[in-house]
Amino acid sequence: MNKITALVVDDNMVNQTMHHRLLENLGIKNQVVKNGKEAVDVHSSGKYFDLILMDMDMPIMNGIEATRTLRAMGICCMIAGVSTRSLDQEKQEFMEAGLDDYQEKPLTKAKLVSVLHKINHTT
Repeated sequence: MNKITALVVDDNMVNQTMHHRLLENLGIKNQVVKNGKEAVDVHSSGKYFDLILMDMDMPIMNGIEATRTLRAMGICCMIAGVSTRSLDQEKQEFMEAGLDDYQEKPLTKAKLVSVLHKINHTT
C-alpha cells in the first residue's frame, strides 16, 4: 500500500501540533496549513493528499467554504471535518459541504484510526 498523505487545516497552533503528531505517530506524512484558503491554494498548486483534516471555524476561509471549494475543484480525497461544534444543524451544514466524515474535537488516535479505516476501503 502506498503511504497515505494528509493535510491538517486548523488555525489553532495546539490543534495543528496535536493533529500533526497523531498523524506522524501513525506513519502518515502530513502538511499543516492555517485556514481554508491555504488549503485551497495548496491544491491549486497541484498537491494531492489522501486525507484532509478540516477545522470548521477559521479566519479568512472557514472549513465549510473550503470544503465546498475543494469539491468544486474536483478534489475527491477523504475530507474529515474536525470541530468542537456539536449542534446537529452545524454538523449537517459542514457534512453537506462535501465532508466524508465528521469527528468532534479533541481528535484522538481512535477517532483518527476510524477515519483512516474508511480511506482504506475507498481507495
